[in-house]
Amino acid sequence: MKIRLLICLILLTGLLSSCKKWLEVEPESEIAAPILFSTENGFMEAINGVYNRSTESDLYGKELTFGTTEVLAQNFSMRDDGQDYRQTSLYNYKHGEFIKRKDRIWAGLYNAIVNCNLILENVDAKRNIFSGSNYSIIKGEALALRAYLHFDLLRLFAPSYLRNPSAKGIPYANKYTKEITPVANVSETLDLIIKDLEESKQLLVADPIRSANYIVNYPLVTDTLKNTEEKNPSLFLQNRRHRLNYYAVCGTLARVYLYKNDKVKALLNAKEVIDSKKFPWTSKSDFEAFEDSKKDRILYKELVFGWYIPGAAKEIKDNWFQSGTRGFYLIEDAADYIYEKATAGASDSRYKYWLSATSSQSSRSYDIVKYRRNPLSTETGANLHYLMAPAIRLSEMYYIAVECSYANNPTAAVNYLIQVREARQIGDPLTINNEEDLLKELLKDARKEWLAEGQLFYMYKRLNRGILGQTGVTIPASDNIFVLPLPNDEIVYGGR
Repeated sequence: MKIRLLICLILLTGLLSSCKKWLEVEPESEIAAPILFSTENGFMEAINGVYNRSTESDLYGKELTFGTTEVLAQNFSMRDDGQDYRQTSLYNYKHGEFIKRKDRIWAGLYNAIVNCNLILENVDAKRNIFSGSNYSIIKGEALALRAYLHFDLLRLFAPSYLRNPSAKGIPYANKYTKEITPVANVSETLDLIIKDLEESKQLLVADPIRSANYIVNYPLVTDTLKNTEEKNPSLFLQNRRHRLNYYAVCGTLARVYLYKNDKVKALLNAKEVIDSKKFPWTSKSDFEAFEDSKKDRILYKELVFGWYIPGAAKEIKDNWFQSGTRGFYLIEDAADYIYEKATAGASDSRYKYWLSATSSQSSRSYDIVKYRRNPLSTETGANLHYLMAPAIRLSEMYYIAVECSYANNPTAAVNYLIQVREARQIGDPLTINNEEDLLKELLKDARKEWLAEGQLFYMYKRLNRGILGQTGVTIPASDNIFVLPLPNDEIVYGGR
């Protein structure tokens, strides 16, 4: 695969950052690879650059979090053409705006992958320049990023494993080369992803987040004794949950093994995250706090991994989540249906604090305030935490445990789901008579939990389930919906 190298060949401009705290990095200059990879700091700059690239609007700063994938999951209401996403919500994959966004996602993911490969091509030869555990962490993160990015490509542009494990998958680009990379089938692609992740997991055994002294908390708390996330002497090793840390790799492995229907290994990795006790459920007082300075809308301490997206704050405020002509929101009937207002949803914290009622003369709707910052003139706002795009949540590990436990221990499976519901202030009992009942309840809760996070579409696809419309109409499962077309250039120049 060339992945059209004219699009994706690395230019280090825009990928390099200053040696400031990495959360605050800005692009500085174009540096030749031999110079960049001559120092430990150069490798740090390069890996930070991959994270920065991944948080741009074509990837996790918008499209793969609260953009295209969320529209495909039918999780937004929109008026008029909804910023040109109306045809996307109708699965019109020939629409010009959809094609542009979809092609940018493909090129953007492979661009970030190419940069991972450039790091991996150089890191072993320069192992002697690294101090402490930095070699293992940088290599481990580069491998994990490469796998994570490929997995989302597979979930978007190829049939699911359940539908056809032998179907054409994607090119797995694990070398920095101008040569065309052959397309692996779905099963082979998953094996390559798993290989990278398992190697990454071994490399990251020295991750500071595994230390008993690493305490997950809000980065902006005034009592620093209760927060060690920003206290490592090395700026590079701070805020490990903003990076693909050891537990994030476990979570990604759980996600990938479940996609491949290996429930034994999926459960082992999910339980490693759960049993670590590193990621506490958000307290009711933090979720429901009246003062913005004490509010946690995104359940920050539960994030096993998230993308740091301060640059998206203005876009979210001005263009994205609002009930105006071009914004995205939920009509009242949709919100009440999704969150089961008439029953369990009456007490659901997600319903009460992620949605804000608004009305006009003709209708009543809800603004989605999950990412709202106040004020928006600063990178952090007045909230307890940085602006993050959730990537892997603690709750997802419980969801995976639900699916993977039922065959051998139905009671344990139901209890995993109950724990998530209780963390969201739902005390209503569950009536589960069989696995199908459990899957239906699981899908309903995942839809509530992952609002505007981009993960629900993948769950429908993995299970080959019809997509639920906003008021209960089901859109039948089909590869015509679940498999996005390859870019035309990839077909022409890559010979697909």
